[in-house]
Amino acid sequence: MTAIYRMTTSWRLRRRTLELGHRTLVMGIVNITPDSFSDGGRFVEPEAAVAHALQLLDEGADILDLGAESTRPGSYAGSQTGAVVSADEEQARLLPVLEEILAARPDAIVSVDTYKAATARAALKAGAEIINDVSGFLWDEEMASVCAEAGSGVVLMHTRGRPEEWSAQPPLEPDELLATVRSGLEASLALAAAAGIPMEAVVLDPGYGFGKRFEENYTLLARQAELLSLGRPLLAGLSRKSFLGRTLAPLYGGNDAPVEDRETASVAALTAAILQGASVVRVHAARAAVEAARITDAVLAGGYKL
Repeated sequence: MTAIYRMTTSWRLRRRTLELGHRTLVMGIVNITPDSFSDGGRFVEPEAAVAHALQLLDEGADILDLGAESTRPGSYAGSQTGAVVSADEEQARLLPVLEEILAARPDAIVSVDTYKAATARAALKAGAEIINDVSGFLWDEEMASVCAEAGSGVVLMHTRGRPEEWSAQPPLEPDELLATVRSGLEASLALAAAAGIPMEAVVLDPGYGFGKRFEENYTLLARQAELLSLGRPLLAGLSRKSFLGRTLAPLYGGNDAPVEDRETASVAALTAAILQGASVVRVHAARAAVEAARITDAVLAGGYKL
């Protein structure tokens, strides 16, 4: 019997609709920040960020995801004491890059990685079509209404607590972990619906590394397809995550593999995520991801579940 591995549906954006489930879409990351865990500082200058974005597109990325504030562990992004990067500073980093990308490639699909409604509003006005909110609409009560008014596509991610709380989160048993992620995503979906955002505009992200302990990320990846019962397609962001580096530690003298040596592991995790129902993958290096997705899609097209 042919297995159903992922959802075939549409994702409604501001200016177009993307068909999901037939081919994995690759979202390329552009970090316009000096302190990203993976490439902090490399693309903080607008010219470098734009050049990197265009390279990602040339390598086959379907979507660009621009972020101007790091939410790495320890960053305290979204903390009750205030964001590390103000909305004004975030926009000053972000908007020139967004505008230059769209000037060079008017048909590019641009997502903006922010949890701040003010930044989302400015980015959507400047031409972004997707808002990727790591808080799932939980950190800024105006975010859902901003996305609804603009008619944007949204990515709602599950985050277990805030970055400064992640290291203190108690461990969860596998069933408890899946229930926690499911209930969090359900809460985000409810906020979207209450604001008038159509479900066709929503993609869900399990939030690998965001409040999950090392081994919990693998449990979540192995059971990711269970989240398709929420009724919306899935995006997986596994690229260069610290739990991948930890797994490779025996190959690096007991130390976590450095970020620059996690690309093969990232491709392996990406492949597993597609096999577990992901329709979109978020990556730092587009070419390898595009090739891996093509092969995995071919397996899904002809595969059978044992």
